[in-house]
Amino acid sequence: MTDLGIIGLASIITAGVTMAIGSIGPALGQARALAQALQSIAQQPDETNSITRTLFVGLAMVESTAIYCFVIALILVFANPFWGAVTGG
Repeated sequence: MTDLGIIGLASIITAGVTMAIGSIGPALGQARALAQALQSIAQQPDETNSITRTLFVGLAMVESTAIYCFVIALILVFANPFWGAVTGG
């Protein structure tokens, strides 16, 4: 296998592992946040608007971790900075 092939293979595997690990944490965090929000709404129905607003802001913050992992995976697959080391460019 050529150096270019090795870098391509390592990049694809690393991108896959990045997305796999980077998606598990946010998924579990979002599930826990939703469960706690539903429990809070069940206990305090008058505060539904406040709880929902806070929940959506929190979910956006948690989701940003998965988006960062996705961006890193895309960079590794399509704009790999290591290609230049092999091709001489």
